[in-house]
Amino acid sequence: MRAKLSVVMPTLNAEAGLRRSLPALAEGLEAGLIRELVISDGGSDDATVRVAEAAGARLVEGVASRGGQLRRGAGVAQGDWLLFLHADSVLSPGWTDIVKDHIAAGRGAAAFRLAFDARGVAPRLVAGWANLRSRLFGLPYGDQGLLIPRTEYDATRGYRDIPLMEDVAMAQALGRRITLLGGVATTSAERYRRDGWLRRGGRNLLLLLRYLAGARPEELARRY
Repeated sequence: MRAKLSVVMPTLNAEAGLRRSLPALAEGLEAGLIRELVISDGGSDDATVRVAEAAGARLVEGVASRGGQLRRGAGVAQGDWLLFLHADSVLSPGWTDIVKDHIAAGRGAAAFRLAFDARGVAPRLVAGWANLRSRLFGLPYGDQGLLIPRTEYDATRGYRDIPLMEDVAMAQALGRRITLLGGVATTSAERYRRDGWLRRGGRNLLLLLRYLAGARPEELARRY
């Protein structure tokens, strides 16, 4: 039986992130879960492509736009299940068994719980809000990873080719059928450290509310 899972990663100058996240995928390969790794690159000028090729990934290249990159990556993926994962999100040990159990149970779309590679009250609060939002409203962000059966993905017509909020648009298309898994995706806190936890968190919440109120993703991206 062929492995069921295709991992799709959008990248743009993601060399450092890939070097952190790819080793965590090794257990999925060893367990016979991962069929392929698809890297959908948006024109990196660092070593992203070399790192991807060294990992044996299938490379898709095109214009930088996260929604479009995810869409292109999914377009060539061949697995019965798709795991969309940001390059700077590292899956916790044991994630393979969690995903295998989820697939075996015949469940639908799912996301991991979020954590940051930082300590303190602010990282815990921001991650806690993300997990609560995911559980109550079915709105996980892309840095939590999104696991989707191919059939459900195709039924939504795939990711929209938009520069921002592509993950929220996908969650809306799926409805509140997204399970929050027991595993953790630990993502980079670099932007929060740079911008400030309160300022960055508040801006992200404002962007979400504006999008849900009908603002165009292109306008939001210019302000992001």
